Amino acid sequence: MLTSPVFAQANELTNSQLLATTPYAIAVGAVLFGTATTFLALMQRQKSQRATASAKQQIMDLSAALDEKENILNGMSEITVIWRDPTSTPEVVGPVRQVIENFITNQMVLDFDSWLTAQSAIEVKFKLADLLAQGTEFEFGANGSSEQRYRVCGKLVAGSPVLRIARRIAAEEVPYVLPSTGKHSLDIETCAQLFDKLKHPSWVRDVRGKLVKVNQAYYELLGISEENRNGDMPELFDNAALLRLREIGATGGSHSITEQHEKFGTLDVTKFKLANGTAGYAVQGLASNEKKNDPRASFLTAAINELHTPVAVFDGSAQLTHYNRSFAEFWELDTKWLDTHPNEKAILDRLRTQGHLPLEPDYKKWRSTHLSSYGLKKTREDMWHLPSGQVLNVTASPAPNARGVIYVYHNVTEKLALESRYNALIHVQDETLNALREAVAVFGTDGRLKLHNTKLSSIWKLPLNELSKKTHISDIVEMSDRALPEDGRDIWVDLKSFIIDISPERSNKTGRIARADGRLIDYAIVRLPDGQTLVTFVDVTENASYERVLKERNEALETADKLKDAFVQNVSYEFRSPLTNIIGFSDLLTSGEAGALNEKQMNYANYIRSSSATLGLLIDNILDLTTIDAGIAELHPEILDVAELVEKAKAGVVATLQVAESETPINLSINVANNLPAFVADGARIVQVLYNLLSNAVRYSEPGSKVALDVIERAGRILFIVEDEGEGIPEDMISSIFDRFEGRAVAGRQRGAGLGLSIVKTFAHMHGGTISIEKREPKGTRVIVNLPAEQIIQGAAE
Repeated sequence: MLTSPVFAQANELTNSQLLATTPYAIAVGAVLFGTATTFLALMQRQKSQRATASAKQQIMDLSAALDEKENILNGMSEITVIWRDPTSTPEVVGPVRQVIENFITNQMVLDFDSWLTAQSAIEVKFKLADLLAQGTEFEFGANGSSEQRYRVCGKLVAGSPVLRIARRIAAEEVPYVLPSTGKHSLDIETCAQLFDKLKHPSWVRDVRGKLVKVNQAYYELLGISEENRNGDMPELFDNAALLRLREIGATGGSHSITEQHEKFGTLDVTKFKLANGTAGYAVQGLASNEKKNDPRASFLTAAINELHTPVAVFDGSAQLTHYNRSFAEFWELDTKWLDTHPNEKAILDRLRTQGHLPLEPDYKKWRSTHLSSYGLKKTREDMWHLPSGQVLNVTASPAPNARGVIYVYHNVTEKLALESRYNALIHVQDETLNALREAVAVFGTDGRLKLHNTKLSSIWKLPLNELSKKTHISDIVEMSDRALPEDGRDIWVDLKSFIIDISPERSNKTGRIARADGRLIDYAIVRLPDGQTLVTFVDVTENASYERVLKERNEALETADKLKDAFVQNVSYEFRSPLTNIIGFSDLLTSGEAGALNEKQMNYANYIRSSSATLGLLIDNILDLTTIDAGIAELHPEILDVAELVEKAKAGVVATLQVAESETPINLSINVANNLPAFVADGARIVQVLYNLLSNAVRYSEPGSKVALDVIERAGRILFIVEDEGEGIPEDMISSIFDRFEGRAVAGRQRGAGLGLSIVKTFAHMHGGTISIEKREPKGTRVIVNLPAEQIIQGAAE
């Protein structure tokens, strides 16, 4: 292809121009990039300067606030010693020279021997050691070496030990006051008395290093019971440890050393110089490797080991740093493994493998939620329901420094069981109260409602949702006024005066309230032993109506009974007059004075005579019952002839006894014993008793059978025994045979009126006697009337 020379020249020119302009383009781009970078750097610098200025201002404000608080502390007439970091020297704040008159420096404040008496100095050291080891706070008076008196107070503030020292303004009691004799003036005897009060193993040695006194905690650490001591004081340390202890403290004052005991592990030993010997005490600590990491480890472990509740402390990396014996024993974990400081995740996994953790469907999620405790700002509580049936309240609290966690495992199994039983009892109580038909309310001494049931609301028409333990009786007055506008307020105002009466002479009160709506309410106000007041209400409106109806009916029945008695008595007397005429005319006919009668006519006349006599006896029985019921029946006692009484009764029975021509007459046998004692009784009543017994026996006896009456004496009493050979009395009728209108029919014979035996029993009791009935074998009945020969005549039977 051929190219034009002109076109080729133009192409060469364009390429040369591009090559010439490229450096300029790169330079412009670099300038723009540099400008943008510079702008961004300036903006970042300005932002950094503002942040630095803000931080400086905050630091200045904090410094100013700190200086202000320090000035306040320095202006107060007391010294404050703060242990901010266990590895550094404590900070002393306050006017040392004003509080302690001795010329000492800030660093000499903790040299208690230089400005306190020997006894006060050692006591402050002991209490300070307890504060640092177990967090035991204290406050007591101390004597200065120059006759000054101080108040020394140790407390934990935000987890840091703080010691405050102030001079006493007025003389106050100082415990353990001893005369001051100068530095190291505390002797063995005085120190021994002080050591008895310590909870740590303590001992006192003489100048030769021999033990002269140990306390109770010393023996307990060695496991020596009181009965096995025998005055011996065994050494706690071996010879090498004793040599090290002898070397320290040679210059006086107090000195501490850490000893590794073969049996008891790490012991923090403190030794004091005495005037005539030395003294010391030991605190159990943790393993030596942990001791290096945290100088306060033994103190913290000693403190939590005193707790029966499992406790574990983890640092910010979830490593176990501290635990107590209860933690290892409760979770059944090997202490050697725990001393390797495993992390919490490993501990949880091991507990899950052993089946100690709650059964969760998603264990990893549960573990992740639990491990979120690190970084907490406030305490968190969780409930763990263990497979063993125990329930733990796990409290996670933020540990000071390093974003650690302190776990406390409270076993609340028994507490929850008690709460459950208590709630069940309260539920049963509420159900029981609500099931009562009475309204129940208990008011406290402050007039507030402590207990009530739903019936209180229904009886007084009170809103149930407004009744609670905070409801005052004045509130009930207002509610009653709205519910019962006619008289609700007046009723409860009167009740209020009795309910809130706190007089020691107050008494219980009962009464009935007639409300304007027609309801009748019975109430009772009872004073309880604890000062509260029990009030009960019962709506008796229906009961009162029933009572009124029953009373009216009873009065009507009593009136009808009186009319019945009057009617029976009148009719009986009216019956007797024509009956007397019938008996008289039948006697006239049978006597033959009116003319001779053939045999058939004579039989008819005798039937008329016997039937009339029977009817006359029935009328007499009715009249007797009427007088007995009216309470006017009387006895007329006199000396009687028993044989004569029996003959009269027999004659009466014979007169009424009629037997058909085809039947064999009843064999009536009478046997009266000789030499009977004098018998005092109402003759007419005794004849009536015997007649009823004999006629009853004859009525229920077969023709031709025997009916016997025997009269005997036994122990000053007269026994009338009537026996027959009839069918006997059924077992089911013996208990009611003496009741009225209990007559019976036997073997086709006509049923009696059922009054005879009832009257016999009544007259026997009126004479002070008894009556009994029994069945004879193989058949027949025996009735025994037992009457005293000489008795006190009693009134009518009830």
